[in-house]
Amino acid sequence: MTPTISAGDTAWVLVSTALVMLMVPGLALFYGGLVRQKNALNTFMMSLAALAIVSVQWVVAGYSLAFGPGTSLFGGLSWWGLTGVGAEPNAAYAATVPHLAFAAFQAMFAAITVALVLGSVVERMKFSATVVFSIIWLTIVYFPIAHMVWGGNGIFFSMGALDFAGGTVVHIDAGVSALVACRE
Repeated sequence: MTPTISAGDTAWVLVSTALVMLMVPGLALFYGGLVRQKNALNTFMMSLAALAIVSVQWVVAGYSLAFGPGTSLFGGLSWWGLTGVGAEPNAAYAATVPHLAFAAFQAMFAAITVALVLGSVVERMKFSATVVFSIIWLTIVYFPIAHMVWGGNGIFFSMGALDFAGGTVVHIDAGVSALVACRE
């Protein structure tokens, strides 16, 4: 059976993508209220830069590493630069939504996860260090775990793991990473 696009499902995914994206500035405001006034701008920039960094890295290689066909631990690079990710649905992930809309939705989860981790280092890490940290962390922690849990041939996915709301990939991943990052 050929996957067909549902206008309602697509609209819901796009609205959900926007709502998750709005969580990043909301988190920036929350963190800004927790820090001293002199660090509020840096805290805002850390969260908003996470959105920009993830967006670029996701398009270049992140989506492919997290969701692309590969091994049970890592995705491959067949969707590098979102090659082959377009208006046609991918039956393995979202059979009624354009593949590109699904990729955008997942990008926002990656962005909020990075912003959650960065909340543990506010007032203690330079902005330039957070940029480097975000790129490295996404590559060696988030992308492999996202593939293992959500990827079509990921090891935990193959075992039957269901993680609809990101409890593993977003919350456990961010919580453990934040705990490690905040250690002095």
